[in-house]
Amino acid sequence: MRLNEMDDDEARAALRSCCASTAWIERMMLARPFGDVPAVLDAADRTLTEISEDDLDEALAGHPRIGDRPDNASSAREQSGVAGSSASVLAELRDANVAYEARFGHVYLVFANGRPADELLAILRTRMTNDASTERRVLRAELAKINRARLLRMLSGEHAADEGISR
Repeated sequence: MRLNEMDDDEARAALRSCCASTAWIERMMLARPFGDVPAVLDAADRTLTEISEDDLDEALAGHPRIGDRPDNASSAREQSGVAGSSASVLAELRDANVAYEARFGHVYLVFANGRPADELLAILRTRMTNDASTERRVLRAELAKINRARLLRMLSGEHAADEGISR
């Protein structure tokens, strides 16, 4: 498996392209070698439940706002459904992002996976009714979905090409 074959620096870079939490990356490094892809995904999920709230905030800092211009190929791919949205929906999404951040103190994170802006906006509005504790649980679940999708692309080699990671 490619992740097992990488040297430590290369593996850290590959994992960082999946999740920006240093604690998550280091715990994933300690879990190597992995027996198979399901073992990688299981370790990623388990590790995400174990990291602290500060570590979760570090992971969130690696994600652009939904609807903003993504700063990496993974985010651009994940937010591809937003690109063709109307200016009015994008403006509503920008305003809702600001309201969400004011309420919860961090970026709105959702497994966008090519969904259109109006759908992501509806999800955001629903999540605005959550209390802070519930929203943090939802947030971890959404981050787990994103991490899994990115790991699967990375393990297939597709992600490496997107992020400029040597193969």
